[in-house]
Amino acid sequence: MEYSFYDFLKLLGSLALFLYGMKIMSEGLQKFAGDRLRKILTAMTTNRVTGVLTGVLVTALIQSSSATTVMVVSFVNAGLLTLSQSIGVIMGANIGTTVTAWIISALGFKVDIAAFALPLLAFGIPLLFSQKSHRKSIGEFIFGFSFLFMGLSMQSNAPDLKANPEMLAFVQSYTDMGYISILLFVFIGTILTMIVQASAATMAITLIMCANGWISFELGAALVLGENIGTTITANLAALTGNTQARRAALAHLVFNVFGVIWVLCLFTPFTSAVSWFVENVMGTKDPAVAVSFKLSAFHTCFNICNVLLLI
Repeated sequence: MEYSFYDFLKLLGSLALFLYGMKIMSEGLQKFAGDRLRKILTAMTTNRVTGVLTGVLVTALIQSSSATTVMVVSFVNAGLLTLSQSIGVIMGANIGTTVTAWIISALGFKVDIAAFALPLLAFGIPLLFSQKSHRKSIGEFIFGFSFLFMGLSMQSNAPDLKANPEMLAFVQSYTDMGYISILLFVFIGTILTMIVQASAATMAITLIMCANGWISFELGAALVLGENIGTTITANLAALTGNTQARRAALAHLVFNVFGVIWVLCLFTPFTSAVSWFVENVMGTKDPAVAVSFKLSAFHTCFNICNVLLLI
């Protein structure tokens, strides 16, 4: 697999488009929606529990926790959500993204939002040249929203490890170092997700590696923990163009996930054993090839639900 300097420039260009989309989406929202959207969002996030449920619902619908957290950061930046309201939604997004993994496992269903980005621009352009300021603001919001999702598709310009899993075959030589292997795989999962910019893609790579028998379920679970830290990079990149509160919301996402990974690492063996027992005995999945994908999905879900319950 060749990964040229031109591909690297395309990745940087996507990132620039993503940051620019974030900026003008926030500005358009601020000018147009102000009070009305604030009222709706406040009603949806009246307390911690409704905030979490909102995050789960939105992420399950749009199939991307990165997109949800980025939108939440932009709402905080536009002053439409407070920091505490945003943290509830971000917690919910972490659970919502595990719903996606189960849907993919069961149905292979995935909505590609980037496909709607260009048609959206067709609706946005007449509004952008309108004389009325509120229409212009809607146009700005649509343009920002489209650029954001075009930028989020930057994973297509990242090195395609999913199609070339043999690139990661070298990790087999690090699988028998006990607890150090687990820590190493958490680190590999974090770096991989930062490069690929999509935890769903890294999850797919993890499933391929476990299904091929290159790594055990425990090391796959360690990769999943790393992916949870790596996925926070998107919101932190989005917050670069934001104000202090937006940066705090993105940082809260990072702290939340890092804290979760630390406590699960302390209880790693009993936690993974409990998940294995649940999949084999309660779900009745005995076939090893099928069981490992369900075990990883179950581990991901249990980890995020326990973390939310602990921190809510």
